[in-house]
Amino acid sequence: MDEARPTHPVARLIAERTAAGSRPGGRDDPHRLALVIEGGGMRGAISGGMAMALEELGVREAFDDVWGASAGALNAAWFSGGATAAGLPAWTDPVLRTATVRRRNLLRGRPLVDGRYLTEVVYERRTPMPFDRIVASPVRLHAVGTDAATGRATDLAPFVHDRATLKLALRASTALPLLSGPPVALGGRRFFDAGLAAAVPFRLALEQGATHVLVLRSRRADEQEISDGGRSTAIASRYLRRHSAGVAAAFVDRAARLLRDDEELDALERGTGDGGRAVLSVRPPAGTADIGRLERDHLRVVEGLEAGRRTVHALLAPVTAGR
Repeated sequence: MDEARPTHPVARLIAERTAAGSRPGGRDDPHRLALVIEGGGMRGAISGGMAMALEELGVREAFDDVWGASAGALNAAWFSGGATAAGLPAWTDPVLRTATVRRRNLLRGRPLVDGRYLTEVVYERRTPMPFDRIVASPVRLHAVGTDAATGRATDLAPFVHDRATLKLALRASTALPLLSGPPVALGGRRFFDAGLAAAVPFRLALEQGATHVLVLRSRRADEQEISDGGRSTAIASRYLRRHSAGVAAAFVDRAARLLRDDEELDALERGTGDGGRAVLSVRPPAGTADIGRLERDHLRVVEGLEAGRRTVHALLAPVTAGR
């Protein structure tokens, strides 16, 4: 771990707010601190472990907003509700993974990745999510979706008013084209998975006034998204063009956009990005196992979650010790 990073302005603000007992809605400083969480299917276990570590360190209330894309939106919801210890270990539960990625559904003409089952059954019965607490949380949740009509990344928070619309927002943020069925309707619009337009929604956080941003990444620095020009991509592109040219273009451009995201985040962290805003990214360390979007290897997922936890503890424990 780079020893200079705990002195980064984002880490300093987290430490100062935590030491002062600062809470959302009652700040003594002019800053707005956002947490941004990357998803990536089962790679969300890594950023989920990072979010767990933040709550374990007692720094959750230092944040004003939490943003999440795709699986990162699920992690963000648990963080917003102050329930990461109850919900995020579920990434390592093979029963839950089997229940959510329902391969038998392909034989029944139903979605392979079943967001409705996740929110209506898993998050209600097996691992109850505190939906009402999240809706009322002062650490505001911003799940992100891709607008099916335009292909643009969209903050879904304005459409969330109760547990029913929160469930829809989580389903919308994780609605993979073809694999999860049709786009999810919310607020008079329809949305696909956030990863089509903004796998790491830091720009939305900055556009909405964040002065400091901590970004939890689910990919190692040496792990690049591969652009697949094969048959599956062609099929998905044709399907998305039925909805709009914009959403199809966003899908095709996603690997190149992630490279641009990496470059911009690096520049912002070095202080050479636009506007002088403070952005700090946390990535899993070199050697962390590769985790596929629909990963079935239980040990890889467990190792990923623990790698995420260790990484955040190593970064922030030095500045939060003695709080």
